[in-house]
Amino acid sequence: MFEEHDSAAARPLWLVAEGDLDGFLATQDDATRAWLGALRFRGERHQVACLAAGDGAVRGAVLGLGPLASPAALESWHLAGAVERLPGGAWQIATPLPAEAATAAALGWAHGSYRFERYRSQPRGAAPAALVPPQLADMTYVRRMAAALAMARDLINTPAADLPPDRLADEALALAAHHGATGHCVVGDALREGFPAIHAVGQAAASGPRLVDFSWGDAAAPKVTLVGKGVCFDTGGLDIKPPAGMLLMKKDMGGAACVLALARMIMDSALPVRLRVLIPAVENAISGNAYRPGDVLRTRAGLTVEVGNTDAEGRLVLADALALADAERPDLLVDLATLTGAARIALGPELPAVFGSREATVEALLRHGRRLADPLWPLPLWTGYDDELSSKVADLNNVSGSTFAGSIIGGLFLRRFVNEARDWLHVDLYGWNPKDRPGRPVGAEPQAVRALYALLVERYG
Repeated sequence: MFEEHDSAAARPLWLVAEGDLDGFLATQDDATRAWLGALRFRGERHQVACLAAGDGAVRGAVLGLGPLASPAALESWHLAGAVERLPGGAWQIATPLPAEAATAAALGWAHGSYRFERYRSQPRGAAPAALVPPQLADMTYVRRMAAALAMARDLINTPAADLPPDRLADEALALAAHHGATGHCVVGDALREGFPAIHAVGQAAASGPRLVDFSWGDAAAPKVTLVGKGVCFDTGGLDIKPPAGMLLMKKDMGGAACVLALARMIMDSALPVRLRVLIPAVENAISGNAYRPGDVLRTRAGLTVEVGNTDAEGRLVLADALALADAERPDLLVDLATLTGAARIALGPELPAVFGSREATVEALLRHGRRLADPLWPLPLWTGYDDELSSKVADLNNVSGSTFAGSIIGGLFLRRFVNEARDWLHVDLYGWNPKDRPGRPVGAEPQAVRALYALLVERYG
C-alpha cells in the first residue's frame, strides 16, 4: 500500500486537472507533449497515461483529476482508481499538495489498495502499486482510518454463515479488549428480561441473539454512545423477502461494522471522550418460535409495539439498545443502521440519510461530509407523520400502513426511544457499492465513518 523506503527509486506521478493541462504540458519536453497528445490525454478524472523512457520502461505517469480548480482541491476518491491502473512498484506524487489534499490522496490510495480475498484460492493478479507517503500528509490519521475502514469492509463482505451473531460479538469484544475497553454480552434469560425486543427478533436463529456492550475512556469525560444495527442476516422473518431481496442481506449488519470502525478510530487516537458501544446482534430467521406479524412486543423502555411487519426488525432491536443508551443521558448519541429501503429509493446508495435532534449538529456533520467526500443528506423528523405509527392494540406499530416517507417513519419510530440524550443523530445508510467505480468495487462500503470522526474531533478533540 505504502512504500516507506528508497523513495529515490519511486517513479513520479503527476496530478493534472483539466484546467491545468496546458500549464503542465508547458513544463514537459516535446516528446512528452506529443506522446500525451497521441494518447488523447485531457486530464479527465481517473485517466492515466504512462510515460516511457528511452529503453521503453515506464519512467512516470500522469493522472487526470477532472474539472477541479486545482490539484489542491482533490478528494480521496481521485487517487483511489490509480492503484490498479498503474504498473506495480513504488510511486511518488510529483505535484505539490497542501496538507489536507496530501492526506486525502494517501487515504484514497489506501481505499484503492483494499482487497477482499478470503475466499479465493489464488490472489488476483500482481501486488498493487505502492505509494511513497506524500509530503505534509497526516499518515498517522491515514493508517488509522484505512485500517478501520478495511476492518468494516471485511465484516460487511463476510458471508452470514461465517459471521453469525456470536461471531460478530466476538469481533466487537476482541476490538474492545485490544484497546483496554471493558465489555460483555447480554444473552439468554437476561436478554429476554432486559431487552425483550432484541430477544424476540433473534430467537428463531441457531446463533442466539445478544447485546454487545463495551465502554472505554475516562468516566468523567463527555459521554459519546454509538449504537449499530447488527442484523447478521435478514430473511424478512415470517414476512419473508423474495429471493432477490435476500441476496445482499449479509450486509444488514453494516451499521454495526461502521460503528466498530468509528469506535476503533476513537480509541486508536485516544480521543478524550467516554465511549460506549452497543450492538444488538441478531439473525432475523424463520423457525417455529419466530416472532409473528400481529405479535405485541414489550420493549426495554416500557412501550409496547405491535408487529405490523417482521421485515422491519432493525428498528425493534435498535429500540431496546437506544433505550439503554438514552438512560445514561449521553452528550451525543449516534446510531447507524441499514434501516430502510425507502432511504435508498429517495437518495440512492451513495447518500446516507441523516436525522438529528439538533440542527446545528446535523449541519456540522454535513459540512465534514462534504469536505471529506463522505456525503450525507438531511431528512426531517416530521412530526406530522407520527400518527402513522399508531396501533389499535399497543402503544405503537413498527410500520406505517402507508407507503409514503418510509425512512422518516423509521426515524420517528426510533425517536420514541430517545428522550434524555442531549444530542442524537440517526444515520440510515446502505453500506454497499452496487456498481464498480475506481477504488469502490462492488461490495462493502463503510459510510459516514470519516465524517462522524471529524465531527467528534472538532467537538471533543
